[in-house]
Amino acid sequence: MKLPVIAGLSALATTLFIGGFVIAQNAAGVQSLRGADIDVTLPTDDIHRPMEGRKLRNYRQQPPIIPHSTDQYQIDLRTNQCLACHDWTKAGERGAPTLSMTHYLDRDGTQMDTVAGTRWFCNQCHVPQVNAPELVGNTFAPSNSLK
Repeated sequence: MKLPVIAGLSALATTLFIGGFVIAQNAAGVQSLRGADIDVTLPTDDIHRPMEGRKLRNYRQQPPIIPHSTDQYQIDLRTNQCLACHDWTKAGERGAPTLSMTHYLDRDGTQMDTVAGTRWFCNQCHVPQVNAPELVGNTFAPSNSLK
């Protein structure tokens, strides 16, 4: 007695599920996230060019913004091309800013001669400055303007 009832309920549930799925797929007003049909080619954004000169920081402890392109820079587990100019051993001869000494401290605060593994991937904190518009509007004001 129980087996036919369970089989009937299973068949009903499957039919309702498939029917609901078909109705949902045929519902009017569904649009793609692109806002256009799949065969329409949408224009891409302009390439944002790097801005010349260094920008001031907006708050204390803000990571500096990179004043040059990093498109061709290799940063992986073995190579960090940023260090070719910004490592303390080369920055003087290259005319580049030296990394903060905090980049040479390990997790225990021990000072090292090489960049710590926790600071190896520069683009975790530093981004190139470009003329890109804001993605989201905001009312942020630098901390020194609050005086």
